[in-house]
Amino acid sequence: MPELPEVETVRRGLAPVFEGGTIARVEARRKDLRFPFPPRFAARLAGRRVLALRRRAKYLIAELDNGEALVMHMGMSGSFRVDKDDEPGNPGVPRGKKAAHDHVVVHFEGGARATYNDPRRFGFMLLFGDGELATHPLFRGLGVEPLGEGLTVRSLAEALRGRTAPIKAALLDQRVVAGLGNIYVCEALHRARVSPFRTAGSLVAKSGAPSRDLTRLAAAIEAVLREAIDAGGSSIGDHRLTDGSLGYFQHSFRVYGREGAACSTPSCKGTIARAAQSGRSTFYCPLCQK
Repeated sequence: MPELPEVETVRRGLAPVFEGGTIARVEARRKDLRFPFPPRFAARLAGRRVLALRRRAKYLIAELDNGEALVMHMGMSGSFRVDKDDEPGNPGVPRGKKAAHDHVVVHFEGGARATYNDPRRFGFMLLFGDGELATHPLFRGLGVEPLGEGLTVRSLAEALRGRTAPIKAALLDQRVVAGLGNIYVCEALHRARVSPFRTAGSLVAKSGAPSRDLTRLAAAIEAVLREAIDAGGSSIGDHRLTDGSLGYFQHSFRVYGREGAACSTPSCKGTIARAAQSGRSTFYCPLCQK
């Protein structure tokens, strides 16, 4: 499933077309994705101008000029591509993507198109009325954003204080930090030299003050996310940029998918191991992650 860097990369690719653009028409080529499309989905979007395209956790939110918001989630295999009528040599469907899985096409005035492709159809598109977003179950329990001013070492300490769950499970809890997923939690924990099995609350002093390990972890979370965004995300499955190209942060993984490889931490002679946690693969170095 696309994680925060992949979703943010897609947002940046869509923004030049969406933001300030007027939707001429929408093709919904089936009745549903993971959920049925809202009533009169295409008709409600036609003629609307997009004021802003933002990201919250792993959701894309297009704010419309009538107060409604189009919420898009790419599920496990969804991707967007942008085409323009005036671009010569249009590449069409990217490698590995079939036109039969082009389920939604948003046509903008001026000739640009944003096409949503989703082989497994676990993504969805919903429309929310003015003021409904903040109270909807998808959004009301989300934690702080890990980029910008939302996540600080103090706020992370407050969220983790007293928690008995392993730190990896705590970070994957979207109520603690919004948008983090398996890949980047593994990578951040390794950079911070924190064991994924360590109790989350053990990184916070009894007084509530963050430990040095938690300070390193907060910095590592931000660093790995920003590096991944700069690299276009990680294309280890279906992720594509909006021009059809691949992200390449997977070439910078230090632990994820590297079971049996030497640890990249300077002076560490450990070997990357894999374990199962809550039904997911955890990659870590048993020697330098304590």
